[in-house]
Amino acid sequence: MKVIIVDDDQLVSLSLKTILEAQQDIEVVALGRSGQDAIALYDSLKPDVILMDIRMDGLNGLDAGKTIIEKHPDAKILLLTTFSDDEYIIKAIHMGAKGYILKQAFETIAPAITAVYNGQTVFGDEIMNKIPTLIQKQDSVDFEEYGLNSKEYEIIRLVADGLNNKEIAAAVFLGEGTVRNYISTILEKLELRDRTQLACFYYKHF
Repeated sequence: MKVIIVDDDQLVSLSLKTILEAQQDIEVVALGRSGQDAIALYDSLKPDVILMDIRMDGLNGLDAGKTIIEKHPDAKILLLTTFSDDEYIIKAIHMGAKGYILKQAFETIAPAITAVYNGQTVFGDEIMNKIPTLIQKQDSVDFEEYGLNSKEYEIIRLVADGLNNKEIAAAVFLGEGTVRNYISTILEKLELRDRTQLACFYYKHF
C-alpha cells in the first residue's frame, strides 16, 4: 500500500518512514511537513493511507484532514500525535479520521496503518477509554433517521459505553445471543465493520 507521512519534525518523519518500510507491504511515497503539504501531496499522489501529525505550524493536521476529506470522501487518514487532548479526539472523530494514535505507541503504528487500509477504524486503547466521557448527548436523538429502532439505539449506546455482550444483555433484559444478533443487524444496517466503528459512529452522530 502507498502511504504519505506528514510531520513538521523531519527526524520523526524519517524515523516513521524507516519503521513503515520495514513492512513488506508498505511503501512510503512522500514526506510532507505541513498541512498544506498534506493537501497537495494527497491531491497528486492519492495514497492508500495518509499518516499525519496534528500539531503543525500553519495549517494543522485536523484542518488539513477536513479539507482532504471534503475533496476526497474516501480518504483514509490516520492522525498521529504526542497529545491525547480531549478536544483533538472529538475533532478527529467528527472530521472523519479513520484513526488517532499516540506517537509514543510506536509499535502500533504499522499495524494501525494496515487496519485502516483494510477498512477498520483505529483508536488506541488510551483514546477509546476516554471517549465515553467526552461528548455531551442531546436530549432527543433522531435514531430513526438511520433506520434504527429504540432498542437498537440503546444497544449501540451501551456498546459505545464499553459494555460487553453479557453486560449489555443484563442491562436490556435480553439473552446474550439475542444481543449478538442485534449487534450483527446494527452493523449491517449502518454498513459498519466492528464494535469500534460502531462506537465511533455513535459519538459522531449522536
